[in-house]
Amino acid sequence: MGDRDNQRVMSTPTLGLVWFGASVSLAEILTGTFFAPLGFEMGLLAILVGHIIGCVLFGFVAYVSARAGVSAMGAARRSFGAAGEKFFSVANVVQLVGWTAIMVVSGASAASLLVPQLGIAGWSIVIGALIVVWIALGMKRMGYVQSVAAVLLFALTVVASSAVFGPGDVAAQPEEALSFGAAVELAVAMPLSWLPVVGDYAREAKHPLTGSLASTIAYCVGSCWMFAMGLGCALFAGSDDIALVLSQSGLGVVGILIVVLSTVTTTFLDAQSAGISATSVWGKLDARLCGIFATIIGVILAIFAPVSDFEEFLYLIGSIFAPMAAIVIADNFALKRNNDAKGIDIRNAVLWVLGFALYRVSLGWDIPCGNTLPVIAIIVIAALAADAAARALQR
Repeated sequence: MGDRDNQRVMSTPTLGLVWFGASVSLAEILTGTFFAPLGFEMGLLAILVGHIIGCVLFGFVAYVSARAGVSAMGAARRSFGAAGEKFFSVANVVQLVGWTAIMVVSGASAASLLVPQLGIAGWSIVIGALIVVWIALGMKRMGYVQSVAAVLLFALTVVASSAVFGPGDVAAQPEEALSFGAAVELAVAMPLSWLPVVGDYAREAKHPLTGSLASTIAYCVGSCWMFAMGLGCALFAGSDDIALVLSQSGLGVVGILIVVLSTVTTTFLDAQSAGISATSVWGKLDARLCGIFATIIGVILAIFAPVSDFEEFLYLIGSIFAPMAAIVIADNFALKRNNDAKGIDIRNAVLWVLGFALYRVSLGWDIPCGNTLPVIAIIVIAALAADAAARALQR
């Protein structure tokens, strides 16, 4: 543990800037447009409630990795054993390659609207090349570059916000129905999608507690801001396309910088973490090369595969990793269990299967707090009850 601590390279401010940069993305803005049927006030409230729920989980998972100095999948191993680590690592690599493709095609589509000469394929290659550069820099140098990029993104986002929330009438609200509970769950789903990623960077924190807090707060604030911009686009600018709004506002160069830079600062985290998770499946792999390979696959999918619709993808990620996170949190903060040396922990594997099924069933629930919070609570209570029962049987 001491050697690992000496190798940690990320200061608390750097981690905060890294995760602010991650939160500024077109996917988050687009998701914010889905809240328009609720109107501005209720839409904002749903965004805030959902992010508080999702980011509390985000923070706990970050702190598990930061305190132990292990990757996100290393934290899963402490609860599920070696086989569990491999299972979640494979699932994580698949979803991260999928996210890479979704983010690249979103950025390329928006950039091609501003500068159509390159087309979606050309912009996908440009964005992919920049992501490869980010990964090739290495963790320490990437932190510096990401920090500079995040500061620039903050300034650019202020300018973009003025275009979205500028003078103008509120557009007619969409007629399709959206309950408050469904909106909350949609807001929860975005921070949940980062649960299998955040530990890969939190483990580099020089100060585990403050680093985890900075990561969580910076992501939560940035993500809420992006959702609000999406909501503003739909209600005030009358469009669900941020690139179109920026273009019509005369922010051509600024628009290009926002689109490309935000896509790179978010997507490289996915691609790089895919490489880190790949090494959990087979230790002889090189994480950086695997991350570059994940980027290339993501760019190919962005060009040739239909990967634009990601709402159901978000829910699938939640159903896999929310139960995992609940069990990891229960083990680390309440039960003090560490199954790192086991092949597989049967109890937690069964709990995860039941949690996955419960999450899928809960998608049909319509309650004001969304379905993730009650599902997590049920899983944590079940984990505590199972541990108490196991202890009673051993007496």
